[in-house]
Amino acid sequence: MVNGVEVIMDNSSTSIVKLPDPAAVTPTATPLSAIADAFENLAKLLNHGDLPLDAFYEACSFVSVLFNCLGFAFKFAELEYVSKLEGLMEASPACSNLKDVIEVDVANKTVKSPGSYSRNLRRVRQGIDLIRAIFEQLLATDDSCLKDIASTAYGQICAPYHTWAVRTAVHAGMYTLPTREQLFLRLNETEQSAEKKMKRYMDAAKPVIEYVDNLYLSRDITLDW
Repeated sequence: MVNGVEVIMDNSSTSIVKLPDPAAVTPTATPLSAIADAFENLAKLLNHGDLPLDAFYEACSFVSVLFNCLGFAFKFAELEYVSKLEGLMEASPACSNLKDVIEVDVANKTVKSPGSYSRNLRRVRQGIDLIRAIFEQLLATDDSCLKDIASTAYGQICAPYHTWAVRTAVHAGMYTLPTREQLFLRLNETEQSAEKKMKRYMDAAKPVIEYVDNLYLSRDITLDW
C-alpha cells in the first residue's frame, strides 16, 4: 500500500493495480489535492539538490489513481506506469537519488536496455508528463467529450514511443473515456475546484520533468526513446 494505492506485483512483467475509491486516497484529500500537494513538495526538494528516489516514488504513486479515473482507454498506460515505477524503486538499495539511477546505468552501459532503471525512469517521466498534458488540454477547452483532449495529449507525449499496435489499441479505447462531468465526479471535484488543483500540479510537475530530462542530457543521452 503506497499512499492509498495498493500495487500487487505478480510473477509476470505486468503489474496489477488495485485501487481504492479515488476519494479515499487520504482521509482529507481528493486525488487532485493529493497529487498537487505531492508534486509541490517534490518541486521544493529541487532547491536542495538531487531528488531522493524514495520521495520521487512517493509522489509518483498518486499518478496511477488519475489514470484509473480515466478508465479503460488508459488502462495500458496505467499498467505500464505502475510496472515501471515499481521497477525503478528496485534501484533503491544502490541509489539514493535520481542522479544515482542514471550513473549506475551509465557505468554498466545499460541506460537504454529493457528493464534498466534509467529506462524505467524515462517511462515514469512520460506518465507524469501525460497527466500534465491531459490537464493542459482540459483547461484549454470546455468540451464535454474527452476523446480529442486525451488523443491530443497522448499523441504529444506517448504515441511517438509506442508501437503501431499499442497506438491503435489506445485510440480505440478513447471512445470509452468518461465525459468531462463524469471525470470530475469520479475525482470528487467541481469544475472550479479541479481547475485550481490541475494548475497546481502542472506548475509543480514542469520543473520535475525538466530536472529528469536534464539528468539524461547532462550525460549526452538523447530523449528520443
